[in-house]
Amino acid sequence: MSGSTARLQAIEAVTSYKPTSQPLNFSDVSLGEFFGTNVFSRAVMKARLPKPVYQSVLSTMESGSVLDPSVADVVASAMKDWAIEKGATHYAHVFYPLTGSTAEKHDSFLTPDGQGGAVAEFAGKTLIQGEPDASSFPNGGIRATFEARGYTAWDVTSPAYILENPNGTALCIPTAFVSWTGEALDKKTPLLRSTQALNKEAQRILRLFGHEDIENVVSFAGAEQEYFLIDRHFYFSRPDLLATGRTLFGAPPPKGQEFDDHYFGAIPERVLACMLDCERELFKLGVPVKTRHNEVAPGQYEVAPVFEQANVATDHQQLTMVMLRRVAEKHGMTCLLHEKPFAGVNGSGKHVNFSLGNATQGNLLDPGDTPHANAQFLVFCAAMVRAVHKYAGLLRAVVASAGNDHRLGANEAPPAILSIFLGEQLADVFAQIAKDGFSRTAKERVTLVVGVDTLPELPKDAGDRNRTSPFAFTGNRFEFRAVGSNQSIAGPMVAINTIVAESLDYIATELEAAVAHDPSELHTAIQKVLREIVAEHGSIIFNGDGYSAAWHEEAEKRGLPNLRATVDALPVLANEDVIALFEKYDVLSRRETLSRQEVYLEQYCLSVGVEARTTVEMAKTIVLPAAIRYQGELAATCASLKSLGSVFDTTVLDTTTGLVTEMQGRIAALEAATVSDPFGETTLQHAQYCYDEILPAMAAVRETADALEGIVADDLWPLATYQEMLFIK
Repeated sequence: MSGSTARLQAIEAVTSYKPTSQPLNFSDVSLGEFFGTNVFSRAVMKARLPKPVYQSVLSTMESGSVLDPSVADVVASAMKDWAIEKGATHYAHVFYPLTGSTAEKHDSFLTPDGQGGAVAEFAGKTLIQGEPDASSFPNGGIRATFEARGYTAWDVTSPAYILENPNGTALCIPTAFVSWTGEALDKKTPLLRSTQALNKEAQRILRLFGHEDIENVVSFAGAEQEYFLIDRHFYFSRPDLLATGRTLFGAPPPKGQEFDDHYFGAIPERVLACMLDCERELFKLGVPVKTRHNEVAPGQYEVAPVFEQANVATDHQQLTMVMLRRVAEKHGMTCLLHEKPFAGVNGSGKHVNFSLGNATQGNLLDPGDTPHANAQFLVFCAAMVRAVHKYAGLLRAVVASAGNDHRLGANEAPPAILSIFLGEQLADVFAQIAKDGFSRTAKERVTLVVGVDTLPELPKDAGDRNRTSPFAFTGNRFEFRAVGSNQSIAGPMVAINTIVAESLDYIATELEAAVAHDPSELHTAIQKVLREIVAEHGSIIFNGDGYSAAWHEEAEKRGLPNLRATVDALPVLANEDVIALFEKYDVLSRRETLSRQEVYLEQYCLSVGVEARTTVEMAKTIVLPAAIRYQGELAATCASLKSLGSVFDTTVLDTTTGLVTEMQGRIAALEAATVSDPFGETTLQHAQYCYDEILPAMAAVRETADALEGIVADDLWPLATYQEMLFIK
């Protein structure tokens, strides 16, 4: 399909657009009644399970107690009956392998009865455990091809749900995925382990502050998902989008995002219909999506949820990505979740908001009205500062990918240098601590005078927002802004949970030793520990412009790592301090940690390899032929005019000829780079080769192709252009 044909079809789709479904009438069905209708929720369990069984399951969910196997059959029977009433014919253990995608294995409820019929069965042992192939998923050497046994294990803390399809429904059960040896092959297992570690260390701190009735402390997450929507005609006309998720060719449009007119602008009708439809499906699944809006780049949008317990939030985030893609198709569009689908305009991130707390003590990162006097808050905040500084390299490693490399560090995303933004008031408090301990004054919150009589006075926050900071305190939480739009949030949450647990462990150990003989020394000990943390780790605090060259120079002086690319960042996973960290808190064994490094390096190499082969194919079979045709037209015109004695300006012909020749050479160089790739003795060496040789060769081919796009006649140019894809909605 040529670009011009795709353009005409996309315009037809927009101009003839009609809603694909009737809007939900919330006057007949309230949002409260509608929300979570397809979830095997606590309310459903309470209504369908015997009280002792419900209490047993609830205890596992809330306090982390071991699941009583005797209740599994009762739960499975109730879950099956509920699902069949909802139209389900199959059940699926849903898990999250190291691909970062969602995986599911479907089985029918029906079992032959031996008399020519069938009965619906779903036993407790089936609910608790499944057995997918463990060697066909990325495992970093933990499983060989002939060692195929793996298990899925029911995660009681994340509710089962019904996933609807036009031709039927299925009961989906969130599970962990482990090998026959019990080693984690997924994203969920280490997340659950890291939550246990965080709870243990946070409770030690709370006991020091005199709390006795302490519920389980958990981390909370809220992931702001950015994405692009383009018409599906354009998507199918672009082999690069189909194969890699991003455009490998494309000249900048005459108008991009420089007017900032798309950001928070009116949402196009078809896009809004898609959003509403997607939200409706997510509401059924209990996903608490809250906001939607146009993002900075044309064709870019965002959806964000209310905070949830991190494990559930991670599962819901995976569902959000699945649903965005699925619902976009219904509306004739494609959802692009790649971090940089279009060069030259904003890429997409997934800002992960982190906090920790419980039902009894609340949000432990909420400073209250007087953060200066709130010693408990300062302890937890200092733990965050210490954790990010000590393990900045790890935080960079868990967001490393081929896609995110195109986004991090540009003037649209935080730099690859990890730093913490605290805001003016909180930074002032820590500065005082470093200087001489607590003083009696702190910068006060003030009122913002707007200057319009009809508008109310607005309370001014203690700190501005800093969009250039990778790790920013935003009032009662930290926002990790470096996560890529296509990534699972599980990896970042595992890292944050574990490094914060380690810092809380350090602080608790220091304080426990100080008050062992005299509990009245607690506040003196707190001041001492906080002062030491600020002195040793305060260099991670930076409230300025993270995009500036001056900050890069300053960060180097402070000794902060600047791991610009995936090949720089992923080796951190093999550092002994990182391996020891995960081992100490039983989050990942040495073998599990190293396997993840191997998997992510391999995925990087595979991604670059697919991009390189697609670049060669498109350049040779699409771009170059179009350029040669145009060159032929120009040459024929020149010859005809010359035969008539007319003078023909050959500037365009000469430029085209030069670019065609240049492109042929650059294609050959890229082919040679991919064919001669020595792969190296290790996956890291292969990844380094991809970064040093293949990516620059790809960029060279693109440079020439994009120059040709600005010259070749529009009716001959075969690829949908940026102007068309970004603006035709």
